[in-house]
Amino acid sequence: MTDFICQPSSSVSGELRVPGDKSISHRAIMLASIAEGVTDISGFLHGEDSLKTLQAFRDLGVQIDDNGEDICVHGVGLHGLQAPQHELYMGNSGTGMRLLTGLLAGQPFDSILTGDASLSSRPMLRIINPLTHMGAVIECLPEGTAPLHIRGGQSLHGIDYSMPVASAQVKSALLLAGLYAEGETCISEPAPTRDHTERMLRGFGYPVHSTDGRVCLNGGGVLTGGAIEVPADISSAAFFMVAASIAPGSELLLTHVGINPTRTGVIDILRLMGADIEILDEREAGGEPVADLRVRHAPLKGIDIPTETVPRAIDEFPALFIAAACAEGVTRLTGAEELRVKESDRIQVMADGLQTLGITARAMPDGIEIEGNPGQTVFNGGRVDSEGDHRIAMAFAVAALRASGSIEIHDCDNVDTSFPGFVALAAEAGLQIESTADAAETVEEDAE
Repeated sequence: MTDFICQPSSSVSGELRVPGDKSISHRAIMLASIAEGVTDISGFLHGEDSLKTLQAFRDLGVQIDDNGEDICVHGVGLHGLQAPQHELYMGNSGTGMRLLTGLLAGQPFDSILTGDASLSSRPMLRIINPLTHMGAVIECLPEGTAPLHIRGGQSLHGIDYSMPVASAQVKSALLLAGLYAEGETCISEPAPTRDHTERMLRGFGYPVHSTDGRVCLNGGGVLTGGAIEVPADISSAAFFMVAASIAPGSELLLTHVGINPTRTGVIDILRLMGADIEILDEREAGGEPVADLRVRHAPLKGIDIPTETVPRAIDEFPALFIAAACAEGVTRLTGAEELRVKESDRIQVMADGLQTLGITARAMPDGIEIEGNPGQTVFNGGRVDSEGDHRIAMAFAVAALRASGSIEIHDCDNVDTSFPGFVALAAEAGLQIESTADAAETVEEDAE
């Protein structure tokens, strides 16, 4: 099991490009596979989660060429997938499992989706129930968790569904099932969520209609392959935005970052706290808005995080909690109960880790309250457990910038799910992180 050992460092600087967007990488593989013709994908995230999705579609009979940088998908069309010869293992990827469930619900063959221990504890009824209303037959464990047995040969029909909780994964799963359904599928969401699926469907030439928190499509159309450019992931950039914001003397330029308006809650929240973030050279890549972000150190203040920003920053809160610990005053988050059913219970695990490092943090059912410490040294040294959650591991690595001693982070294997090369890129910016996995590899090489 990999641990990170992070030493205090003074500042971060330079120009960085973080890896490709995980959410877009998943969707690019899925839609390219069921499109007509060839799709070339540049900027694909070669992280464990998105590679599990890539392998799943190879197992479904799709030829996918990967040279380690770009991806070439030879689409088989909407009805060209083949029955897999074994279970489809999605690892730690909630996005992969939930979206693929919607797509597989309309296939003529049976399939089984499995995952690791963390994914197998995450709630799946939120997609199973509306898919069942569409005519799908999906079996799960009594707790509503994976493995998922998806029965093929069902006749799906469109539904008009109002989501009780804002979730891009639920919305996307239903849209993918809607491609195979008779009639129109419409989804209404209580708050805006990331719209990568809608944008990409349109990019493949599939008509999708969106108005006032409601998105609709008709089944039975055709997707046409082409070229997709995946921007840098704002969720990965968030760790460096926080790093530059909290460390005196810091300035970072983060290039080609996706700034889809459904994903920019982290920028809005940090700016409300007083962060100095410039958005430069706004442009479009592959149907997605991108820009360069210049972030300089600035004194932060505690805020009540606006509830309307929560769905647009749901994956960035571990990093934002580190910013809150460095701010003057109290930061309060409410309306974020979704954080309790991520790769870990991110509210409780972050509260526990912050307390271990000397920060007053109170977990609440739907959020957290953090008392900031704007002094030169914010965190004590100590050992925290990420509970196998990649975003928590990276968040506490950033905390070492303002720590009095080393911070040891336990169970960091899953960092590669979203951010391969995190330790090396962090070192390039000025953080001092030692990975025990890297140390072990060095010992093995010396032994050889």
